Amino acid sequence: MCENIKNASVCGLGQTAPNPVISTMKYFMNEYKEHVIDKKCKTGECKALADIQIDKEKCKGCGLCKRNCPVDAISGEVKEPHVIDKEKCIKCGTCISKCPFHAIS
Repeated sequence: MCENIKNASVCGLGQTAPNPVISTMKYFMNEYKEHVIDKKCKTGECKALADIQIDKEKCKGCGLCKRNCPVDAISGEVKEPHVIDKEKCIKCGTCISKCPFHAIS
């Protein structure tokens, strides 16, 4: 599509506008595929692609994540491993920052 835009444009701006996309696709095609096809972001920067999970081995059931979740997406009993409802979770990362046991990633 970028090549078509460059070839069909009659002004300099239209002819050069696709260049950043062409350049990043040349050097970072793996990242494009990872995001678009695999729906994953290895850096964790893309919140929409995040897969937040609670490690049942590390979770002590303190409830800090549950109390701080803005959408009540975390459930569990005190002193029992908690669970994240993937449908409710907005992937804000609040639970990750509040967990003193680093059980959420």
